[in-house]
Amino acid sequence: MYQYNDREFVDVRFDGHDLRYGELIRCTFTNCTFMNTSLEEIDTTHCRFIECDFKGAALNASIHTESAFENCKFSGANLFVSKFISCKMTGSDFAGAQMDGITLSGGDWSYTNLRYTKLGKQDLRGIRFFEADLSESDLAKADLRDCDLTRAMLGKAILTGADLRGAKLEGVDMKALMVKGVRMDREQAVVFLRSYGAKVD
Repeated sequence: MYQYNDREFVDVRFDGHDLRYGELIRCTFTNCTFMNTSLEEIDTTHCRFIECDFKGAALNASIHTESAFENCKFSGANLFVSKFISCKMTGSDFAGAQMDGITLSGGDWSYTNLRYTKLGKQDLRGIRFFEADLSESDLAKADLRDCDLTRAMLGKAILTGADLRGAKLEGVDMKALMVKGVRMDREQAVVFLRSYGAKVD
């Protein structure tokens, strides 16, 4: 067990290191690489990771509270049962990441690549997914109330049983939505019908 407080790292290569069970508080990492690094069960609080590469890293059971991962790459990373609480994830790419059992609680996930991610039955209320790519993701029975899904890509996403009431859907391709079993508010239902040419009074 180790703890780093108020440390700053720039262009540091942590590739392949064993950094398990650590606690990072108010640390900043800029342009660092964590490729194939063992980061299981680490806790980060109020940290910033800017343009860092976590390719192939193991982040199983890690917990991140009010940390920022801006324009980071997580391709092939293992995020099994990790938690992100009120984090800023803008522009990060999760292509090919193992995200089963992940918990997203609040925060800003704008411009992220979350294609094929399994987020079914999750409480995702109020999360900002502005222009996020959620194509072909599993959002079945997810609680998406009051989310900002403005211009999000939801083509072929599984939304069966999801709750979209109060979510912002401006710029979403409504025709690409599979809405069977989806809960919508009246305003969303009207927008959906109008996208198919219906005249709603």
